[in-house]
Amino acid sequence: MIDFKKIFAQQNEEGEEGQGLVEYALILFLVAVVVIGILIVLGPKVGSVFSSITKGLS
Repeated sequence: MIDFKKIFAQQNEEGEEGQGLVEYALILFLVAVVVIGILIVLGPKVGSVFSSITKGLS
């Protein structure tokens, strides 16, 4: 089984206490920016596809 206490102890010994959290926050921010950009570009096209589907079902 994985011993998380040893893993975190090793990270703290190397002097990288808060670095991992900052890296995850940056990655999350970049992913959010990319997703928002994709939704802005493809939003109207996706909306028209769903609208044509609902018209076809009616």
